[in-house]
Amino acid sequence: LLPISPFNSLLCMLLGISFTVWFTLLLVFIVVPAIFGLSFGIRTLYMKVLLKVFEWATLRIERGAKEKKHLLYKPNTNGIIAKKPTSLEEELKEIRRNGSGRDLDGSSPTFAVSDIFYFCRRGVESIVDDEVTKRFTAEELESWNLLTRSNYNFQHISARLTALWGLGLLIRYCCLLPLRLTLAITGVTLLVVFTTIIGFLPNGRMKNFLSEKVHLMCYRICVRALTAIITYHHSENKPKNGGICVANHTSPIDVIILASDGCYAMVGQTHGGLMGIIQRSMVKACPHIWFERSEIKDRHLVAKRLSDHVEDKNKLPILIFPEGTCINNTSVMMFKKGSFEIASTIYPVAIKYDPRFGEAFWNSSKFGMVSYLLRMMSSWAIVCSVWYLPPMSRQEGEDAVQFANRVKAAIARQGGLVDLLWDGGLKRSKVKDTFKEEQQKLYSKILVGTHEDRGRS
Repeated sequence: LLPISPFNSLLCMLLGISFTVWFTLLLVFIVVPAIFGLSFGIRTLYMKVLLKVFEWATLRIERGAKEKKHLLYKPNTNGIIAKKPTSLEEELKEIRRNGSGRDLDGSSPTFAVSDIFYFCRRGVESIVDDEVTKRFTAEELESWNLLTRSNYNFQHISARLTALWGLGLLIRYCCLLPLRLTLAITGVTLLVVFTTIIGFLPNGRMKNFLSEKVHLMCYRICVRALTAIITYHHSENKPKNGGICVANHTSPIDVIILASDGCYAMVGQTHGGLMGIIQRSMVKACPHIWFERSEIKDRHLVAKRLSDHVEDKNKLPILIFPEGTCINNTSVMMFKKGSFEIASTIYPVAIKYDPRFGEAFWNSSKFGMVSYLLRMMSSWAIVCSVWYLPPMSRQEGEDAVQFANRVKAAIARQGGLVDLLWDGGLKRSKVKDTFKEEQQKLYSKILVGTHEDRGRS
């Protein structure tokens, strides 16, 4: 054995004291309040201070830009002047009138070469200002939030701003990131350990009670690991047992955001590694629905298991994201009809993130899960609002697609999001032929109608 010098013994003592103080503060100010669902208002105060700093930094940038005669403006990225939307027939009439002087009447030919220009223009517009592709990239901010990834158009303005950015870098990576990592590991570890223990208990009220308390506690700890500041609205409309809750999808943390205010039964594909360990421990304590890769392709099997869960009014509500992929929180895209065929009553939820403090959108084609979580935990905070909408029931004569579109429209309207009809699956696949055929049928109907009118006249 090597002799221990006084310096080494002092260093070990200081490290021991530091770890003791560190975990004591975490336990007193974060873990214990999370268990009881309490808040000291520190995160709210932190958000207000950040807003003041952002305002000051933005003013300094504008002032410095004027001094250096920089032109800081947000250009029209699409280069196309917006105009009032018109129908295909009206546009063709205008093109023919300006070109050959003829209109879509009995004296005009069935087909005009000038019609090609309409489809060419629409094609170029779709390429330049594609309303689908831009939903899968992070929204650009109008002001700087001291994060290098927010806007690359801003250049060096002053030494004060540079020093402030450097100070923010130290705070985020040397203070906030270690704290958040500690909380995340604590929350996940407690979730795995406690749900595994609860899994050995016999089914009954006690098991369900303990399972709900453990899930709420661990999710709230994970929420604090993101410094998430969440505002819940209309809690009287929260989903009830045996129901289906649907929400717009921006990030994997949507689950944590919602589950920290109430327990849900999760639906998803089984995974391996750490995620698989978490899934297997969770399903022991709560009736989550996990599918194997081969099973999830069987639509009838999925519908059967979901229907069986919904019919049991003692089971937790199912949480589903019908878009099937993450959207950048500026819009809501097509809802898959599967969950709307199962239940006649749906509990809609709208989630809206504030991108000024950190970008919550997960661009899965650009970032892996680990790098995404690192970006989240190195941001200033995650600020969002959650609205519980009144339950919506399927109306008489309404099919699943119409019901899904009506629910989607309500979520978009409440969250201030753009309601789009496009399928989020276009993120990874080509446009279906049916969309092309719709435009072809519409154009041919106009031509056939013109030909028939000419024949009758």
